[in-house]
Amino acid sequence: MTPTILKLGGSVITEKDRAETLDGEALDAAADAIADAMANGDVAELLLVHGGGSFGHHHASEAGVTTTTGSADAADAVAIHGAMTTLNQFVLSRLHDRGVPALPVHPLSAGSRDADGTLDLPMNQAATMLGEGFVPVLHGDVIATEGEGVTVLSGDEIVTTAAESLSAERVGLCSTVSGVLDTDDEVIPQITAYEDAADALGGSDAAEDVTGGMAAKVRELLNLGAPASVFGPDDIGAFLAGDGPGTTIRGDD
Repeated sequence: MTPTILKLGGSVITEKDRAETLDGEALDAAADAIADAMANGDVAELLLVHGGGSFGHHHASEAGVTTTTGSADAADAVAIHGAMTTLNQFVLSRLHDRGVPALPVHPLSAGSRDADGTLDLPMNQAATMLGEGFVPVLHGDVIATEGEGVTVLSGDEIVTTAAESLSAERVGLCSTVSGVLDTDDEVIPQITAYEDAADALGGSDAAEDVTGGMAAKVRELLNLGAPASVFGPDDIGAFLAGDGPGTTIRGDD
């Protein structure tokens, strides 16, 4: 099993400046591209991940919950997770309308972190779904974390975990921009070390959202053993067809 993994960024499918607001037009376009690729036979096994956008990030920010700072309040966990499952249902609905056999996988119920931050997120459930012809759809979430209550689990971390566990050969992250941009707003064709884009990404370490923005994406993808692509919404179809649009990120094997 060597599935293709595609992440839809939260900023792509939601209006991030308005709490719990879907960008229905963008989600429809993404679902169209996914359905077309599957109907054309461009991709045989597909695992999807989507970010939180104005759904999860809004509630996480209000509660002060990040990838490293947690909350022991169950109400905080329910608010964040509930918003994410609502967004997940929107994604599933659009895919089902187009005949894509998508099924949800909710990380809160599947994994945990230990005290040193090590993630345990088994992929056997997703692997079985793939083997049965389904499209697993995971999402950013909160996750039980030893000593912190719950912390945020980013979609980017899910992507790298799934890619390693399922031996994915192709990984794509759809962002609001056409790739990783340099200081002149030009797409950087390839990144093999964080230093390749450090000047452009330095500001992102201050976290434009609770999961760290583009800087976090690049750091996560550099940990993969396979090349990954970061591209804009218009290139979803090209990626699924086998092209490498946007920025290719490949760390040392």
